Amino acid sequence: VMDELLAPFTMDAKTVPHDFRSISIMGKAGILPGKKGDIMLATAHVLEGTPHNYIVKNDLTMEDFDQSVSVYTGPMVTVLGTSLQSRDLLIRFQTSSWKAVGLEMEGGHYQRAISAAIIRGHISPEIKVRYAYYASDNPLLSGQTLASGPMGNEGIRPTYLITQVIIEKILNENS
Repeated sequence: VMDELLAPFTMDAKTVPHDFRSISIMGKAGILPGKKGDIMLATAHVLEGTPHNYIVKNDLTMEDFDQSVSVYTGPMVTVLGTSLQSRDLLIRFQTSSWKAVGLEMEGGHYQRAISAAIIRGHISPEIKVRYAYYASDNPLLSGQTLASGPMGNEGIRPTYLITQVIIEKILNENS
């Protein structure tokens, strides 16, 4: 779907490229070093089980967020499904040279589409990309897995913080 959204469109038999200035993606993810309600900022997406890895020049930084929520920066592992995760594999992604901070299910595919659109000339290589995730669970901690129940109020603060920072960055892009 992202591939199609980034492709130029045809109007009056003329191909018209998009003039996107930024792409902002917010989602929920399992965190490895922290706890529910923390924030993760992607520096790369590692597609589990494939040789495909994508560097992210994230326009979001830890300094964009206030100190009320812990923020972790690092690679995110894009997984096929949360129920398929091995604790040992997650620990390996966290403690090896990958130093992954979380796992999610879409980011790697979005970044692949963004990279392809840049290569194909559909969007500018200067486009600002923003990835932020709020931690819905920590699959390594007992009582903090997705199976332990809904996020509750722990998800409200990080969701609003991420939304606020993204909107502020969008509104200030031309300043």
